[in-house]
Amino acid sequence: MNPEPSPAAPALEAAPPAPPVTPPVTPPQGPPPVLPALAPRGAAPGPGLILAWVVAALALAATLLLWQKVSSMQEQLARQSADASSKSVEARTLARQADTQVRDALGKLAALDGRVSDLAAYRIQMEELVQSVARNRDANLAAELESALRVAQDQAQLTGSVQPLLAALRSTERRVAASNDPRLAPVARAAAQDLERVKNANITDTAGLLARIDQLLRQVDELPVANAVGRQRSGTPLHERAQPAPTTWWERWGRSVLDEARDLLRVSRIERPEASMLSPDQAFFVRENLKLRLQGARLALLARQYEAARADLAAAAASLGTWFDPASRRTQAAATLLQRLRAETHDATLPRVDDTLVALSQAAAASQQR
Repeated sequence: MNPEPSPAAPALEAAPPAPPVTPPVTPPQGPPPVLPALAPRGAAPGPGLILAWVVAALALAATLLLWQKVSSMQEQLARQSADASSKSVEARTLARQADTQVRDALGKLAALDGRVSDLAAYRIQMEELVQSVARNRDANLAAELESALRVAQDQAQLTGSVQPLLAALRSTERRVAASNDPRLAPVARAAAQDLERVKNANITDTAGLLARIDQLLRQVDELPVANAVGRQRSGTPLHERAQPAPTTWWERWGRSVLDEARDLLRVSRIERPEASMLSPDQAFFVRENLKLRLQGARLALLARQYEAARADLAAAAASLGTWFDPASRRTQAAATLLQRLRAETHDATLPRVDDTLVALSQAAAASQQR
């Protein structure tokens, strides 16, 4: 910017040259004109000019400052515009990604809704099934217990033992107590009564009897017959018991010779002459006949034909007393065992559990009616 010209300068520069001489003209009457004073050439500028220059310099400085500020603002606006553009691009990208994620989430939500619907339908079916099972549980339990009791009763009839009935009744008591159903209370009472009756029943111990018969069968071949020669004597004479035991070798040798000589001659009383005439071959058949009698008693016990078993045991006892030495300890033990077998073999009717079966049938009918 150029400084404004001083008002005195144009007056000095614009002075025209002197006009040509013309005839004098009479000036008009009046006061003479006032000419401006001309400033000398080497004079100092006035305070107005200095003030103007100061104002101009301040204006120039202010302009420069404003220009710099505007330039910085333009640069800042340009940077902000670039950042806004990049952010808008990122925002559009994020918006597209969010839109894609929303669509995926909507698809997954639709699939989950379908699964929830399927699970709801499945839960309804399960509730119906549970209710149906709960309604039929008592009937199923009663039918199952009744079937188990009938099977146990048939097994007891086949084996002749009450153990299957005891096990079935105890299982019935446990399961009825675990059900906590008041409608099964009559079943529990009937099972307790039948269990007590089965425990107190006098039943033939078939397994024990069979074991004793097998023991007798193993001892038959060792039983001495009545006319056996060279068998050991059951007793010792009193005069031999009083004698001291031999101490020297010749005393022991003499004692053995004397014992053998006594065995050569034996005097005894024969109550059954036929036993004394029994030959070794006939003794074999006597033993086999005794074994057959015992085997017959064993089969009769398995078939629960107690009358036939007692008859075979009586025949075996008669054969034992007739053909075998009654003074032998083995014969006496066998006779005692036969006597016990005959005493323990008796007719016995297996107890029935009809009360429990009737109570279970009534409980099953009540559950079906419900």
